[in-house]
Amino acid sequence: MAARPRRPVIGVTSYVEPVVRGDWTDQHSAVLPHGYVEHLERAGALTVILPPRLDADDDLVSEVLTRLDGVVVAGGADVEPSRYAALPHESVQDPRPDRDAFELAVARVTARTGMPLLGICRGMQVMAVAGGGTLEQHLPDRVGHTAHSPSPGVYASHHVTAVEGTRLASVLGTDVLDVPTYHHQAVTTHPSYVPAAWHEDGTLEAMEDPEQPFRLGVQWHPEAGDDGRLFDALVDACREFGELG
Repeated sequence: MAARPRRPVIGVTSYVEPVVRGDWTDQHSAVLPHGYVEHLERAGALTVILPPRLDADDDLVSEVLTRLDGVVVAGGADVEPSRYAALPHESVQDPRPDRDAFELAVARVTARTGMPLLGICRGMQVMAVAGGGTLEQHLPDRVGHTAHSPSPGVYASHHVTAVEGTRLASVLGTDVLDVPTYHHQAVTTHPSYVPAAWHEDGTLEAMEDPEQPFRLGVQWHPEAGDDGRLFDALVDACREFGELG
């Protein structure tokens, strides 16, 4: 009887938010949309939720990551513009300094260790900022439409096309894809990363580090859709990383 493949342990970053549950109102809770967990478990991973910490630095995060085989930096609120030396646009959301501190450290540490990392929406932007990049703070000012996030609290769908020859293309192919989307910002500069997918309006929709086995950011929300191929590829990479370690 064949042995079951090892289940890698993958951490997913999260919020600390006031939550209403039954008789409890505004109870501080570590929260994460369950789509992340569903996709990772379906792909064969064990999932750990990583709550943010305002006191996070590279040393603390290194201790956390030694227990894991890979990380997903989840979607969420805008990165505080001061993190990339910019003044805030009027549309920028209230800062989440705990998430910024923790997730920027995750991005820095995984860049040094080569641990597999998937950044989703905000997560891709965190990766860029941690590497010295910058963000476009309000896409409609440039593209003249709201197709990337047309309605508050509702995922939309738009086209992306992976760049031929990238790892992303090896996972998703180079045909035009419809993907779930909800973002009003985008990555402008991205040192050490190469473009991996584009929207037809010129918005960067994915980037990757060609020097790492799996270090990929996507601007869309695969956890909100049915296509599990990105999570399958991440889990495979995390399994290999764990076996090497």
